[in-house]
Amino acid sequence: MAGPRIVLIHALRESVAPAMAAMAAGWPAATVANLLDDSLSADLAARHGVIEESIVERFVTLGRYARSTGADGILFTCSAFGSAIEAVKADLRLPVLKPNEAGLEEALEAGRRIALLATFPSTIPSMTHELETMARARGVVPTIMTRVVDGALAALQGGDAARHDALVAEAAAAFASADAVLLAQFSMARAAALVPALPGRRVLTTPGSAVAKLRRLVEAG
Repeated sequence: MAGPRIVLIHALRESVAPAMAAMAAGWPAATVANLLDDSLSADLAARHGVIEESIVERFVTLGRYARSTGADGILFTCSAFGSAIEAVKADLRLPVLKPNEAGLEEALEAGRRIALLATFPSTIPSMTHELETMARARGVVPTIMTRVVDGALAALQGGDAARHDALVAEAAAAFASADAVLLAQFSMARAAALVPALPGRRVLTTPGSAVAKLRRLVEAG
């Protein structure tokens, strides 16, 4: 019998491979389909990170299309579109997961000093807001440190994955006092192994955490 049908929706083509790898490792029985619209990330950048109603409508359309294919669950893989993904959650009666919510939960469990790293600039304000909202609901006040790793995404898109990984690892190393360093985008997960291990500091990636949580939600019915 085929496993549940999970649709991965991407706004960056660099997110496809790490998402598929996380699904293969964490949920091999699932049947996976991919939807990619990389114009979303370009359009968000052109709007300086402002998620306008037109972008929200496009996300809702993608969510409804995924549902029409028989999706049992949907995982979005781009962290910069939090409010648009919330609109999809409200629109559909099936598990819909933002890429970073499970990683943020793990970061809060690790401690109060949390570093958020991204290579796509619009990710930082979106994720900072989500982390603050999540922390407030738990009655905690985290110290949030952020950094955009300049040049890393361009290197990855230009085929220089080694430079991308080195830049991400270098940026993460600067947060030695953090309880958790969260590599905020699926495309950054490949660099985690290069981040120096330090006692008391967790280095988290979003794909594995997201797949584990979505699996729990879908299997719980």
